[in-house]
Amino acid sequence: MHAILKVTFPFFALVFCGYLAARRRMLPLEAIGGLNAFVLFFALPAMLYRFGASTPIAQLLDPFALFVYVPCALLMVAGAVAFSLNERIRWNDAAFGALVAAFPNTGFMGVPLLVALLGAAAAGPAILTILLDLVVTSSLCIALSRLDGADEHGASLAARKALRGVAANPMPWAIVLGGASSALGVVPLKPIADTIALLADSASPVALFTIGAVLARSQLVGAAQEHGPLPARDFVPMAVAKLLVHPLLVLAVGSAARALGWPLDKFALTVMVLVAALPSASNVSLLAERFGADTGRVARIILLTTAAAFLTFSGAVAILR
Repeated sequence: MHAILKVTFPFFALVFCGYLAARRRMLPLEAIGGLNAFVLFFALPAMLYRFGASTPIAQLLDPFALFVYVPCALLMVAGAVAFSLNERIRWNDAAFGALVAAFPNTGFMGVPLLVALLGAAAAGPAILTILLDLVVTSSLCIALSRLDGADEHGASLAARKALRGVAANPMPWAIVLGGASSALGVVPLKPIADTIALLADSASPVALFTIGAVLARSQLVGAAQEHGPLPARDFVPMAVAKLLVHPLLVLAVGSAARALGWPLDKFALTVMVLVAALPSASNVSLLAERFGADTGRVARIILLTTAAAFLTFSGAVAILR
């Protein structure tokens, strides 16, 4: 366990540094958008392209991993929405609460962390889950969020807008280009490859710092929107679901699939379980703000999962590795 904590500590320490910088206003809140843009449009796509290009295409297109991970994500969304809906929490807030319960922080944190812990082979299954969460989980939750006072056409319109948002996101395209390079054996010219390498090397530290800054900003925005204290029952169960229920569900479904004879690689299952054990994706707070959901609730869930994951994620690695 001590050896695992030595690997995970710097990742979570960088998140805390970003949080502290934004909370103490050493980093202006207006600058966080620029940091996020650099990570999302430049550094992370370069890192994902590099991992995708060096990963066998069969790992990026594993149908058995897909048929295990997607049903678990759908069950997490359905369970979180059913648990959350009440007189105070309607579809919009319930949907974004479900999104933070089912969408791990794989892009900003998970890929570099899992590669550091398990080796480069962990990149393939982790990258596949990013694609599935971007296309399936986030699109579904955004569509569900529009059910407040809207008919089915409003939800379908929201789903189409969500898919257009996925199409405009550079991360899936970087994964696709990396997979194509892997399949075709294409290697970029050295100056281009060196540029990609520089951007990719910057992705992990800047992304982790940005996670903390985004969390601090979301917490400040959420606090300004609140009209009273938020009950613990509105956010603690979603954090528990993310850190405990989600990985246990993926482990149970994946183990059942293997017991039934599915050729699901044991290592790929381990990576998917650890992906599910990651804290909630920090960019969900930005989506919640854009769609008018309760940003304070979402920020609390993300902050709680990020803080607690230092121990829960490290414990999951110790059990499964």
